[in-house]
Amino acid sequence: MNDSGWKFLHAMIRVGDLDRSIDFYTRLLGMKLLRRQDYPEGRFTLAFVGYGGEADNTVVELTHNWDTPSYDLGGGFGHLALGVGDIHAACARLESEGARIVRAPGPMKHGSTVIAFVEDPDGYRIELIQGK
Repeated sequence: MNDSGWKFLHAMIRVGDLDRSIDFYTRLLGMKLLRRQDYPEGRFTLAFVGYGGEADNTVVELTHNWDTPSYDLGGGFGHLALGVGDIHAACARLESEGARIVRAPGPMKHGSTVIAFVEDPDGYRIELIQGK
């Protein structure tokens, strides 16, 4: 919590196949499934994944509406960003596991920071940033 009493808790994305998304974020990106709760009356499930507990870290909320198999991503969403130690090795491993690298590692336009982009199973983009 900062001096203003505000804290960034999570980012939420809607996913079509929750188990496939949990596998991507946990097995391929190394996050942990922190909690998962079904809401039968509302016909949806919430799953929270992240690199550490919710008390100390910002996490990703995966929302699965049971009757919606896919979503249009919309034009307003940008991406999630993850820091990695070795971006080239990370991209090679992700690609070997069938993940789609949509921008190979290299310097960002108008800068020197090395970045890459991978898509999750629903098409959301995750930016990988070298050395963050």
